[in-house]
Amino acid sequence: MSIFDTANKYIPGGVNSPVRAFKAVDLEPIFIEKANKSYLYDINGKEYIDYVCSWGPLILGHNNEEIKQNVIKACENGLSYGTATKLEVDMAQFICENITHIEKIRMVNSGTEAVMSAIRLARGYTGKDKVVKFDGCYHGHSDSMLIQAGSGLMTEGIPDSSGVTKSCTMDTISIPYNNLDILEEVFKKHSYNIACVILEPVAANMGVVLPNDAFLKGLRQLCDTYKSLLIFDEVITGFRLSFGGASEYFGITPDLVTYGKIIGAGMPVGAYGGKKEIMDMVAPNGAVYQAGTLSGNPIAMTAGLTQLKILKENESIYSNINNMSKYLFENLKYIIKRNNFDCTINYIGSLGSIFFTREKVFDYMSAKKSDTKKYAKYFKNMLDKGVYIAPAQFEAIFISNEHNKEIIDKTLNIIEDSIKNII
Repeated sequence: MSIFDTANKYIPGGVNSPVRAFKAVDLEPIFIEKANKSYLYDINGKEYIDYVCSWGPLILGHNNEEIKQNVIKACENGLSYGTATKLEVDMAQFICENITHIEKIRMVNSGTEAVMSAIRLARGYTGKDKVVKFDGCYHGHSDSMLIQAGSGLMTEGIPDSSGVTKSCTMDTISIPYNNLDILEEVFKKHSYNIACVILEPVAANMGVVLPNDAFLKGLRQLCDTYKSLLIFDEVITGFRLSFGGASEYFGITPDLVTYGKIIGAGMPVGAYGGKKEIMDMVAPNGAVYQAGTLSGNPIAMTAGLTQLKILKENESIYSNINNMSKYLFENLKYIIKRNNFDCTINYIGSLGSIFFTREKVFDYMSAKKSDTKKYAKYFKNMLDKGVYIAPAQFEAIFISNEHNKEIIDKTLNIIEDSIKNII
C-alpha cells in the first residue's frame, strides 16, 4: 500500500488541504520529507526546485539557519502557554513601529481567521452589514467568503460550498476585479450599508492578476465617499511585495490589513490590524468579540519576528528577489515568443504566473480562459524534471532569496522543454 493509499484511508481525500491533492493536474500528490534553501526532497529522496515556497511566506527560503536556531532555542522554554508572552508584544510593537498604516494589531492563527475577524470588526465599527469582494480573490474558508464568483451584479451571495447557508452569504457581494464602474453601481444601489470592501491588492488566487493603474486609488476614494472600510488582504503580498506590502508598493492606505503565515516565516499564524480607533473596538476593549487560545504562540512569534527583522535590516533582499523574478519571467516571455506558445505572463515583484492562454489576464473571467488540461501536462513534465510549481493553473510562482541565476537558468531550460512536449 502506498503512502497515498494509507492517507486516503484516514484523511479525507488523503490530504489536509485541497490544494495539496493534485486533482487539478490528475496526479497523486508527492509527500515531502525535508527542505533546504530553494529545494524540496520527497520521501523517495527526489530533489525539486521549489517555486511554491509554502505558498509564499518563505522569502528567505527553506530552513533559514537564523530562524531555525531561534526556534530551537524558543522550544527549550516550552511550546505553548495559553497566556500572554513578551514575544507577542515584541511582534506587535515591531509591526506597528515599522508599518505606517498599522497602529494596533491582533494576532490570530491563520489568514482565514484574520479575514473573518477583520470583516466582523468592520461591521461592528461601521454598523453596516454588507461586504464587497471581488471574483477570483480568495479570503479563506469562512462561511461569508465562500461565495460563487460571478454570481451576478448586485445580487445576494450564492454559497460556493456545501454546508454554507445562503443566510451566511446573503450580505456578501462579489463583483469583477479591476472594475470600478460596477463597484460604484454597487455602492449606489446599497447606499450607505456597505461595511467594507475587501480584496487582494494583487490577486494571487486566480493566478497572479495585477490591479490596473486606477483601480486601487478608485477603491480608496469610493470607500471614503461612502464611509466604508477598505481591507487589504495581504496574506500573499504582505512583507513580500515590499516590507510594507502592497500598501507601501502602491501608495494606498487601507483601513485594515490581514496577514497570514508570512508573519510566521511559514508557521501557523495570522493577524489583522489597522487604525487605533477601529482596533479598539475589539474585545476586551470593545464589543467586537474575537479570541484564540493559540494566538501569539511563542514558537510562531519567534520564527516570524526573526524573519521580519532580517527583512527590515537587509532590504537589499527585496532587490535580489525582485531581480531574480524579473530574470525568470522576462526570459520566460522571450521563450514563449520564440516558440509561439499560447501563454501569457503576469508578474510583479517576486511573484507571478504563467497562464495557458494568449489573451491578457486582468480578472477572473479572463483567467478562466486558460487551458487547464495543457497546464496539467506542463505540471507533470516540470515535476518529472525536478521543478515543483503549484499543482493548479490558478496559483502563483514565488521566488525566494535562495533562488539564484544558476537555479533559474536550469528552470528556464526545463520550462522550455516542458512546454514543447505539450504543444
